[in-house]
Amino acid sequence: MSDCIFCKIVKGEIPSEKVYEDDIVYAFKDISPEAPVHVLIIPKKHISNLNELKQEDENIIAHVFMIAKKLVKEFKIDEKGYRIVTNCGEDGGQTVNHIHFHLLGGRVLQWPPG
Repeated sequence: MSDCIFCKIVKGEIPSEKVYEDDIVYAFKDISPEAPVHVLIIPKKHISNLNELKQEDENIIAHVFMIAKKLVKEFKIDEKGYRIVTNCGEDGGQTVNHIHFHLLGGRVLQWPPG
């Protein structure tokens, strides 16, 4: 999608602080972190949100979580805990219409978030 900010980040048209990339996903540090570790993991394929997932996308979502597992070890937050969040739709707090997963850790995380 030509006007999607995350698609532009994946293409290198908008700078980001990349922490991981392969042929399926791209992960980068959030520009407004809510925790000491706040990484966004996004599929390279444009999918607007969870409601737009198709059966053939299941490998992408599984891969996102395998990469999250790798990153929590790299950032050394695997033992104390972390959170993975995705928002869906305006009322769910989604601000970019490209499915993405927030990986948060490095401090005690409260519930509800805030």
